[in-house]
Amino acid sequence: MARSALLNVMVQAAMKAGRSLSRDFGEVQNLQVSLKGPGDYVSQADRKAEEIIHSELLRARPTYDFLGEEGGETKGTDGAHRWIVDPLDGTTNFLHGIPFFAVSIALERNGEIVGAVIFNPAMDELFTAERGGGAFLNDRRLRVAARKKLSDSVVATGIPHLGRGHHGKFLVELRNVMGEVAGVRRTGSAALDLAYTAAGRFDAYWEKNIAAWDIAAGMLLVREAGGYVTDLEGGNRMFESGTVLAGNEYIHKALKDVVHRPAPAIGG
Repeated sequence: MARSALLNVMVQAAMKAGRSLSRDFGEVQNLQVSLKGPGDYVSQADRKAEEIIHSELLRARPTYDFLGEEGGETKGTDGAHRWIVDPLDGTTNFLHGIPFFAVSIALERNGEIVGAVIFNPAMDELFTAERGGGAFLNDRRLRVAARKKLSDSVVATGIPHLGRGHHGKFLVELRNVMGEVAGVRRTGSAALDLAYTAAGRFDAYWEKNIAAWDIAAGMLLVREAGGYVTDLEGGNRMFESGTVLAGNEYIHKALKDVVHRPAPAIGG
């Protein structure tokens, strides 16, 4: 596949950060870990990976804005472009030795995501997309799954944990979805959930209480693989609402309806 110069810059930054994460993953027990909040960890590995990405992207495009999970937002002079970066999506997995984590880099132009890279160094899987150019996994073209029935589908989600509220509301959603699908998965990485949806491994994915850096790159991957991505209301306010729903045309609509159902009657 042919990549633009900008996408090549993003790939190089992601892979360089990924190599750093791989080294730290091998020494995970020795990492110095600080606590950002209940159940939400940040490590030296996160910060180092973000510094690598920031340095690589800044060198290539010094005027672009930069939004990173660890360092916050840095304003550039360009005004039209912004990098949106999660240097380590799946930190809790990483710290527990679970090889399911990723570097996520998105390029936003005038409010639209136009470039995306998600890299899982533990599995050597590189997901890339450019607006209008398709989505790829290690240079193989991706398409979302073609299933049309929820009953045949495996869907992914995020489960609220210690320090994250609305457990009761989520249990209502989960109960409703469980009764309609072939399986529910919780991986611990929103970026990879979206990448897997783009690759057809998951039929759909929904989640609440997420940030722009969790989903920016994955959203473009799903759309360029022929899928739909909206907020849970079916609109385009994913960053503002902190919600996301992704899948093919049929499963997206069906899952949206199920997620919004009220709680079933006792004994139902």
